[in-house]
Amino acid sequence: MTPALPRYDLNDGNSLPVVGFGTYPLKGDSGIAAMVSALEVGYRLLDSAVNYENEEDVGAALRASAVAREDVQVTTKIAGRDHAEALATQSVEDSLRRLRLDYLDLCLIHWPNPSVGKYVEAWRALVKLRERGLVRSIGVSNFTRQHLHDVIDDTGVTPAVNQIEMHPYFPQQDMRSVHAELGICTESWSPLGKRSAPFEQQPVVRAAETHGVTPAQVILRWHLQLDALPLPKSATPERQRQNLDVFGFELEESEVAEITGLGRVDGRLFGGDPDVHEEK
Repeated sequence: MTPALPRYDLNDGNSLPVVGFGTYPLKGDSGIAAMVSALEVGYRLLDSAVNYENEEDVGAALRASAVAREDVQVTTKIAGRDHAEALATQSVEDSLRRLRLDYLDLCLIHWPNPSVGKYVEAWRALVKLRERGLVRSIGVSNFTRQHLHDVIDDTGVTPAVNQIEMHPYFPQQDMRSVHAELGICTESWSPLGKRSAPFEQQPVVRAAETHGVTPAQVILRWHLQLDALPLPKSATPERQRQNLDVFGFELEESEVAEITGLGRVDGRLFGGDPDVHEEK
């Protein structure tokens, strides 16, 4: 039996496992097999989005898995084209149909798209969807301090989660401080840095050698010790297991600081500045 993962308590009374499974770009039969494997290994949080175009596959993986629905938490995200309140509501209802689920455990606004300026409308929709019981926890993704305050000031409801780009080259000190101040859980997308993963950087290599683990395990442990919830993705069962096996060691404060010190001003993986990036 897979041991239960530690959990983060959210500001709405719910909780999430401290490590989740990213599903982008898993699709089709191979994608379903990878997600079933992840559930068998022990992941209990699946992170999807409308624009990943794999919600049907996530639902199929849930049905193919031996893990009970109530033991798995499913996230999806509203796309930028659907920020108007009615469209955001329809987006969530459509996601539930594609997933073949009665409720979502977590739904996020994928990007703020500030030039459109309707993310507050999308947030109002999520608040109402939570009241209807279609979504259990609501949050945002790629929001800045200002975007967060805009939705909080408008509704009085603070997002439970803000999912942001975070990895050693982009450690997000400022946003992590904002989240701590507001009681928001930090989720990390691309937690290993994708193709730019700093597996050969000396602070990571030294920590891996010291603790007898892989560089990827070091980086995921770094996230946990910064109170961030990483969402690693792998289609390989052995790597899935390794990415979840990060609870048997602890980094020294100096090791965490050295890895954080790898951060760069231009550390983003692409031009994903939330103040200017527009998602369709």
